[in-house]
This record gives sequence, C-alpha cells and structure tokens, in this order.
Amino acid sequence: MKVVVLCGGKGTRISEETEILPKPMVEIGNKPILWHIMKIFSSYGYNDFVLCLGYKGYIIKEYFSHYFLHMSDVTINMANNEIEIHTTTSEPWKVTLIDTGSETMTGGRLKRIEKYVEGKTFIMTYGDGVGDVNIPKLVKSHENRKKIATLTAIQTAGRFGLLDIDKKSNINSFLEKPKTEGTWINAGFFILEPQVFNYIEGNSTTWEREPLENLAKDGQLNAYKHNGFWMCMDTLRDKIELEKIWQSGKVPWKVWK
Repeated sequence: MKVVVLCGGKGTRISEETEILPKPMVEIGNKPILWHIMKIFSSYGYNDFVLCLGYKGYIIKEYFSHYFLHMSDVTINMANNEIEIHTTTSEPWKVTLIDTGSETMTGGRLKRIEKYVEGKTFIMTYGDGVGDVNIPKLVKSHENRKKIATLTAIQTAGRFGLLDIDKKSNINSFLEKPKTEGTWINAGFFILEPQVFNYIEGNSTTWEREPLENLAKDGQLNAYKHNGFWMCMDTLRDKIELEKIWQSGKVPWKVWK
C-alpha cells in the first residue's frame, strides 16, 4: 500500500520558517518533519511513498536525491569520479516526487497523483502532522467498515486552560488545556479507495470541503478514533513545542527503534 503525503502548501502561519523552506522540511530534532512522518509509516512496513510537491518542492527533491549519500560511509575517488559505499543507514524507501503545482489546493494535489497509486487502496496524510497512530489497526478499521474513505479522528486539548469560577468570583480549580468532550477533528492519516478521485473535480478542489463532505453525505466516510498522541506543526509555537518533546527523549510519535 502506497503512502501519499501532501507536501505542497505554503505554510503561511509558520512563515518564520517557510520563507526559505517548504513546511514539510522544517526540522524537529535536526530532521525534517516529513522524515518523522515517513519513519512512522516505515516502522509498520510501509516504504513506498508518493510526495505531492508544490511550494519550493525542489528543496524536497534535492533532499531525497542526496539522502542515500548523506546516510552512508563512502570513499570518493576524485581521479575517476567513483564512489565506493562502505555502510549505509538509509531506510528502504521508494520515493516518488510529483510536482502538483504551487497554487493547487489539497484535493487537486491528490487528483494529480491518481495514476501513481495504480487503482489500489492507498494511505494519505498531511506533511505537518505526527502521532502514534497504530497504522495496522487503522487499516483494519477501514477494511471492516468497507467504506471508500477512512480518516483518523482525534480530540485535541484547547490552547488555553479553563477556570472554574463560583458566584463569589472565587477560582476553585484550574484545568490545564482540557480536551473538548464530544468534539473530534480530522487528523489526516487516511485510508482511501481509488473511488475517492471521483469526488475531486480539479486543481481548485479543497479535499477537506466538497470531497469529504460528499463522502460523508453518501455514507462512505469512516472515522478511526485515535486516543493517543497527535500534533500538527501549524505555527512556530507548535514547532517549538514539538522540538521540546523531541529533546525530552520521551517522544510519543517515535514508534520506530
């Protein structure tokens, strides 16, 4: 099963980083967040990736074109332009990099890689979100429900804590960023059948609007409820928080060894 990752957005809400880099290349622990996402899937045996490029996509192409060399011990013979590989720690990834346009919307990007999934069930996610999603259980949920699409749903904590204030204006308790009960959001990590392409009109289609809304209306959208860790790197504040988690050594999304 191929893994499609949307990597083409401009990341305007984290412009401090994306003026020089595409958002998926912003680093957490000296590695692009895209690398972290790919490592999650790779840990479950999914090593065939299709990356939907757009804004500054050439940087992602350059990264992977040199990846094997950067992860290897080598001898370079300048006299005859030969490279001898001694050992390598690179992953067994196959990476297809497709330019889906700098102004294309999320649904349009997906539509433009249709031929690369070869009419088979595939995984799709965003290039800025990490989590400890159990991919085999996600796939099983999709297979059991027999829907065209499955998305991973999560409950997130609010940005701010809540105050419990009584009638006399006394603060009785403080809840630190509680989760909103009953409210679920789209966390990506989709399992999709090729029929989803019939729900996408073209480049201007936003995946999160008409395609998902119409799939839901047709009774073809399954939710896999994930109660573990998930976080999206939407702003510089998020990037700093993810970096703190990585540096702590207790990294929930690091499901690989």
